[in-house]
Amino acid sequence: MKKPAPLSIHIQVNLVRKNGRKRIILPDSAALPQLDPEQNQHLIHVLLRAHKWQKLIATGKFKTAEELSAQLAVSHTYVCRVLRLNLLAPDIKEAILDGRQPKGLRVFDILKPLPLLWSEQRAWLGFS
Repeated sequence: MKKPAPLSIHIQVNLVRKNGRKRIILPDSAALPQLDPEQNQHLIHVLLRAHKWQKLIATGKFKTAEELSAQLAVSHTYVCRVLRLNLLAPDIKEAILDGRQPKGLRVFDILKPLPLLWSEQRAWLGFS
């Protein structure tokens, strides 16, 4: 019995380097569904943490940020910086969750003291 001949499939692709990673860009006819590569999981994680911690305080499980920080064994100042993210403009939060944040935006940037006015937050963080 003869061995079957190997099968070769050729698809034209482009290799693109983005954010230090190589990505394969398929032709339109071969597009595959995939997660948005622009989503920054670190930013999303800290936004979710802020929401969760605020809920713990609002529901009365913890009376203060100090109590929460003691329970979580993290510094009080870190808890306060994360909780401040609840004051971010809703469209900024939405853009981060959708992966539409400005290129290069880091957790370090959003944990800095930010202006309270949403329009100033957008300008400060580089949102149009």
